[in-house]
Amino acid sequence: MGKQSGSVEENVGAPASRSVTKPRRAARGGSEASHISDCSPCAQPAAAGDGSALPGGREGRHCHETPRKPGVPAQSRQRRNIESCETQDGGAGVPSKQLRWAREPKEQVSQLRGTWGKAPPIPQRGTQGSSPPLCDPSSPRGGEERAKNRRNPSVVSASTVKMSSPGSSSKKSRGPRGMRRHLFEDYMSLREVSAGLKRGELVQGALRINPRRYHEAFISSPDGSADIFLDGLVARNRALNGDVVVVQPLPPERQKVLARHSSPGQGRHSSPDIIVEAQYSGDEEEVLIKMEAVSLQDKGTNVIPSKVVYITELKHSRAASGFIKFLPDKTFALFSPVDHRVPRVNVPLTDCPADFNTRPGDYTNTLFICGITHWPADSTFAEGRLAKSLGQAGEIDPETEGILAEYDVDCSEFPAESLACLPQNLPWTIPAEELAKRRDLRQECIFTIDPATARDLDDALSCKQLPDGNFEVGVHIADVSYFVEEGSALDLVASRRATSVYLVQKVVPMLPRLLCEELCSLNPQADRLTFSVIWTLSPEGKILSEWFGRSVICSCVKLSYDHAQSLIDAPDKGFSTEELPPCAPAHPIRHIHQAVLHLHALAKHLRAQRFEGGALRLDQMKLAFCLNADTGLPQGCYVYQYRDSNKLVEEFMLLANMAVAQHVYRWSPRLALLRRHPPPQGRMMDVLQELCQQMGLHMDLSSSGALHKSLNETVGKDQYSAARKEVLTHLCSRPMQMAVYFCAGILQDEKLFRHYALNVPLYTHFTSPIRRYADLIVHRLLAASLKCGPRLCLTDEEVQKQASHCNDKKTASKRVQELSADLFFSVFVRECGPLDSEAMVMGMLDKAFDVLVLSYGVQKRIYCNAIEGLQSFQFRKVGKRPEMTLIWAAEDQEQKPVRQEISLFSLLHVQLKADGAPLKYSAVLKRPPPPQH
Repeated sequence: MGKQSGSVEENVGAPASRSVTKPRRAARGGSEASHISDCSPCAQPAAAGDGSALPGGREGRHCHETPRKPGVPAQSRQRRNIESCETQDGGAGVPSKQLRWAREPKEQVSQLRGTWGKAPPIPQRGTQGSSPPLCDPSSPRGGEERAKNRRNPSVVSASTVKMSSPGSSSKKSRGPRGMRRHLFEDYMSLREVSAGLKRGELVQGALRINPRRYHEAFISSPDGSADIFLDGLVARNRALNGDVVVVQPLPPERQKVLARHSSPGQGRHSSPDIIVEAQYSGDEEEVLIKMEAVSLQDKGTNVIPSKVVYITELKHSRAASGFIKFLPDKTFALFSPVDHRVPRVNVPLTDCPADFNTRPGDYTNTLFICGITHWPADSTFAEGRLAKSLGQAGEIDPETEGILAEYDVDCSEFPAESLACLPQNLPWTIPAEELAKRRDLRQECIFTIDPATARDLDDALSCKQLPDGNFEVGVHIADVSYFVEEGSALDLVASRRATSVYLVQKVVPMLPRLLCEELCSLNPQADRLTFSVIWTLSPEGKILSEWFGRSVICSCVKLSYDHAQSLIDAPDKGFSTEELPPCAPAHPIRHIHQAVLHLHALAKHLRAQRFEGGALRLDQMKLAFCLNADTGLPQGCYVYQYRDSNKLVEEFMLLANMAVAQHVYRWSPRLALLRRHPPPQGRMMDVLQELCQQMGLHMDLSSSGALHKSLNETVGKDQYSAARKEVLTHLCSRPMQMAVYFCAGILQDEKLFRHYALNVPLYTHFTSPIRRYADLIVHRLLAASLKCGPRLCLTDEEVQKQASHCNDKKTASKRVQELSADLFFSVFVRECGPLDSEAMVMGMLDKAFDVLVLSYGVQKRIYCNAIEGLQSFQFRKVGKRPEMTLIWAAEDQEQKPVRQEISLFSLLHVQLKADGAPLKYSAVLKRPPPPQH
């Protein structure tokens, strides 16, 4: 497995992913809000219980009308993307883009997702391109697809889903009397959309649906001055969470202010992946939910009510896990997704189990996967097909399979044609002609530092002191590009997967295991091909020279973070062979020990220089699990500790990424694949600054460096300082934006290239090509720049298209990781609870408050009306500062009611305990002790 995901510096971006409670199961609990950086290997969630994310609550209800009979789901469709600045007739269009047809990748044709809308055509999910439509109804291929679907009706293909626009007529909507009125408006034409965007009358953005109140949805305005609010299902016009949509503000007479209890912008992207890229991530819906939790905004202000008039890009998979319900006298069943942001779906009874009609009760707790194929204009219910029965809800394997399906993670076996690209004669040895082209570093003391369970070792380190007192330090990265040639069948699969996906108990790899764990993995005492960056550094960490090139190494030992930490903690100790993994005879343990100590000293200098230079790191707690070897169930969990050994690796990975970014951009300003982190949203930072002032917190939010310094100076130095810093980190992460990959040739203004959290002008990802496709592209660019590899056969537009795809897949991967951690923690509470812990208040609403459970790093919402023994409560705000008074009923007639005052940072005692439904657990506030007289 890989290192724990993300580097902390790269993860300052968007607010913690997801809201405080994210719905996955009806009436079940679970939330998540972890920021995970991506700039350093030490943050990669190691599978098999080596690290993960923060769990939380899941809740919500559907409120839809009576289901209607599904239509005929089998007509091919055409889809288009808006990418450009001119309409078909030469009129004004979307700035800097071009209208193109898009073809869906072959492997994705079988995935369950659908679209609707015939005028205008709706683009295929998550792609932009210039090839012809996948399935033109008039083309021979279109006929083949329809025939195939008739032969195998249980398979729903993206190329064969029924297309019917909100404005197209149907039998039900044609009748003169009693006809069903369309609930959803017709989409605008492409020409109207293009012109409206250019005139500024329409706005395009990614849709975020509030996971708590699924009737509320938002997109961000281009200037960040307001949240664009979509009130209800009809305003969303059948767009799903994550879709890129075009919205039109409602006229003043139709606008309404949000209710006092709602919060604009709930559900923004989760924290970016900055190391601060580092510590947040995942889903977007919770950022603003968290703003609601802290009362960061006056409700009803800075909100623009709008409606969706066009879907530019279908990002949502149109697949969901859920339950089926029998409907008497109907030819279809009702599918209820566990994610309540997805509509209920009518599915044919022929897709249900054979005995479902006679024994529907047997399937009450059975999870199914359903794909939406059509959403009629006159119904709040979509239509779709059941793809698979997963098993019993609440069990790890079915739940995990459902998560992977919902987020479109390709878990299939690698196709034979892609495996044929790998060496067939095993064991494989490096050809002599390849060795002759590379710098031979096999005699150097080079080693890896990874999580104990890691098997895809893609980076190694070396350090030796030179006669003049300086140090030669090397970062050596697996040369995946040697095995994965551009344009090959294996390259195509890797580009579509785009990232490895780490769950608590396993990893879904981007590349075949023969590459991940053998040919490319820098296993000890095995010759391996690498790309190296080698510096001469002064003892203070100043770069005196640097070298880039292809190399060959032989790692002398595989150290875990624990091993490296032991070496750092005992600089004078002589370690025995039994205390460390097997080492190559040519490099005694004392040499390895000395190299680790030198790296640690240099890393401290580099780190201090970075933060003095204005870098920011937003750390958030991450939960790791101990799994039972026989059952796979969690038998223990703990908050993952980020130690000096993690920081050591992180610093040199950051240094390599920044050095490669500079080199590649100098060589090709047009094709360079970089990673930028936009500054936080100004309006939200202003609100946060005001809140901090009201609470007496002296926070300087003027820059990334000032924020980092304030975070460390404001929290105090007592036993709860770490908890206060965690709460403050969540507050500060909300205004942050996501770090994203981009092609340098697409952005004209170099000021937009900057990485806010790292506070550097150029940054990229180079150090993890086994698990990130973006790194593989950077390796190819680097090889071409050094004339030790072919030139990249891509245009800047194609690089940008792949960068956007990598962004989407990275976000989905992070969300899957978080949901996996939620799942395992829910099971842990069920199997090992109730669990008692101290908790700190991190957000307040008028009838509820959110707490950080300190022993486990999870966040839960406590509803006042559900607190047993509570007589009354009162919420108030002093300026922006939220406060609440709880009155506990007297336990007997001789005692008086107990008064409890709470506000942000208040310490409470809670108990986590499983609820009746699978995967739901609650935080129960424990009664405070009576006052001592």
